[in-house]
Amino acid sequence: MERDVLVSEDAAAAASAASSSFAETRVICRVCQKQFAQYTCPRCNSRYCSLTCYKGHSNQCTELFMRENVTEELKQIQPEDDSKRQMLDILKRFHLEEEMESDGEDESMFSEELIQKVISGDGINFEDLSDDEIKRFRQALASGELSKMIQPWTPWWKNPTAKSISLSHDGSQLIRELSTDVTTLSDPTTASESIISEIPEGPESPLPSLKQLTRAEPSPLLTVHLVDILYSYCFTLRLYNGDWHSDPFGASTVALSMSKVMGEDAKPETVSESLTTCTEETCSPVYRHTGGFRFAIGLVDDIVTILSLGGNALVCALCDFRRLIQAGESMLKEEKVGKTERAQSSQKLRAADRKLFFITCWAHEQPADTWPSLAHLVEVQKASLEELDNRSGLRKAGRNYNRQSKVLIEEV
Repeated sequence: MERDVLVSEDAAAAASAASSSFAETRVICRVCQKQFAQYTCPRCNSRYCSLTCYKGHSNQCTELFMRENVTEELKQIQPEDDSKRQMLDILKRFHLEEEMESDGEDESMFSEELIQKVISGDGINFEDLSDDEIKRFRQALASGELSKMIQPWTPWWKNPTAKSISLSHDGSQLIRELSTDVTTLSDPTTASESIISEIPEGPESPLPSLKQLTRAEPSPLLTVHLVDILYSYCFTLRLYNGDWHSDPFGASTVALSMSKVMGEDAKPETVSESLTTCTEETCSPVYRHTGGFRFAIGLVDDIVTILSLGGNALVCALCDFRRLIQAGESMLKEEKVGKTERAQSSQKLRAADRKLFFITCWAHEQPADTWPSLAHLVEVQKASLEELDNRSGLRKAGRNYNRQSKVLIEEV
């Protein structure tokens, strides 16, 4: 209950004469019962003295007040990236397909309450789902049903402008796009969220010559190792739908698991060996959900496309891959992992970064006719893989995965 403090008539009269802001009676804070109340709750008219007491006087009042403010603010926001429209389209397509496949059953994955919550802009936590909704969500996730709702990413190497990438003699970028957006210049986090389909930038500084990096002659197997690295790069970007910035550490972990050259310091000796190893990893139970053998063949096509674009596009791809690895190493500090695992992951990422830098410098110095020849060799191996699949059912190996590649070769 509110408690009034009464003062004498003389004191009240004097106070009223001195200043009209003082009342004859002052109310004690309803929450702490210690200080005079200076404010009134706009919802329940309770008197309180501070923000702390306001937050504690009624959870219902504060939550409703904050919800109304947030809702009103969301109404004022005009999404520039059409995210709300895309979400509505996804929900409509999803429920339309669900209705068509349900054979008249009035059953949806999510309740109408949750759907309206998403549309209104509220976030949904896993705890908001019922047991039945969680079960259906996991089934849709495992079957790939949800992935159909996501707009496919168009790789930058399929952009027509990728054919006209220009780098200087020392490998640095000749033309850089400067943003005139004040918010982009002042906010580094906004600057990093660039359009994921644009052409990646080349080296930020001139590339040193190989003679500055090593006295030994470069290995003739670097072209083979490059195929492994490009496969891992294309696989990671395709897996993350082009947006590896959303999870740099996870993307870098995937990249190292796919590239045996970077992740396990493997040294394949032929393009065939490199592509076979990558294809088997793609068909393994870990990545089988990505599409198996047909997805792997698509990635080989991606390698051919990048190589066909020439050395400048290749250098930009390797620089983009290196930025991904560096971002993963930076995010490793925020991951909740043990010291031993953190140290091992950091060591692998740093080694991959150094390897990528060396092969970027090496690729920059190669003659222009190197890449069409390598692209043709990769195409030949792609045809061999497809023939192998037709003869021995390599796609079945995705379901009955066997890491011992020698056994697979002996069976063939």
